[in-house]
Amino acid sequence: MWTTIAQIMPYAVAYTIPLLIVALGGLYSERSGVVNIGLEGLMVVGSFCSALTISLLYPIWPHASVWMGLLAAIAGGALFSMLHAFASITLQANQVISGTAINMLAGSVTVFFSRTLTGSGNIQIVSGLGRDDIPLLKSIPVLGKLFFTQTYATTWLVLGILLAASYVLYKTPFGLRLRACGEHPHAADAAGISIFRIRYIAVAVSGAFSGLGGAIILVTYSGEFSGTVSGLGFLALAALIFGQWKPLGILGATFFFGFATTVSNVSQAIPALSIIPGVILKTFPYVVTLLALILFSKSSQAPRAAGEPFEHGKR
Repeated sequence: MWTTIAQIMPYAVAYTIPLLIVALGGLYSERSGVVNIGLEGLMVVGSFCSALTISLLYPIWPHASVWMGLLAAIAGGALFSMLHAFASITLQANQVISGTAINMLAGSVTVFFSRTLTGSGNIQIVSGLGRDDIPLLKSIPVLGKLFFTQTYATTWLVLGILLAASYVLYKTPFGLRLRACGEHPHAADAAGISIFRIRYIAVAVSGAFSGLGGAIILVTYSGEFSGTVSGLGFLALAALIFGQWKPLGILGATFFFGFATTVSNVSQAIPALSIIPGVILKTFPYVVTLLALILFSKSSQAPRAAGEPFEHGKR
């Protein structure tokens, strides 16, 4: 049993990290009062920007191209998310419809540009990130083998972002204003807080984090942009709800989903899991997701004003 878990864990962590950063992006957006179901599309945009940047820069700067690709994904995701921000905040459009449009637009636009610029709807990268052991920490009994061997640098980058995002959200004046915009926007407006500005920033952060999540998938275990991220954006939304819109809850939810999905993906390669029918393992993560959403639906504590358009001076 221990050997099986040790074999699965590096893959589970690698699968969890993009889910975690995308769910954090959704957290910032919804805490400000803007529902963003366009996370899937923003991940696709990030994957495209990263793949194109890496493929262009690799011949010139092979070692720096991957990190430049990650930066391009952050910028691309933030810029593309402004479409959702403009529609849902400025034009006060239905936020679910706007997010759905983002998902539909992202896939088609990125594949179009991919075919136009490279002649193919897919963009393969020559090199991604490698796995490394963490010195000293890998020698810790039990935990060292599970979490500090064969890890990607992006794992620690995202965990650092998680800590920073938690601090900003709960320990800074900006975080207080952002949460006020999602709970009592009219009271925040009366206190002199610019609801539009805070929500635009939150949606931009959501886009940047989602773009980074799409790029992390590309440079760690995918290696190819194909115009889709296989529904991981929606799984990140489920983790956001399951985690009760709290950073640590999201960390636990994404790890649970990541581990469950990894078990289903590697089951045939591990003898201890091969005795379980493949259909059960393949459907397990999605069944658990649905059950979790059903069980926690009544106790969910979403921001009160999430999804509600705000108009200055009206209640």
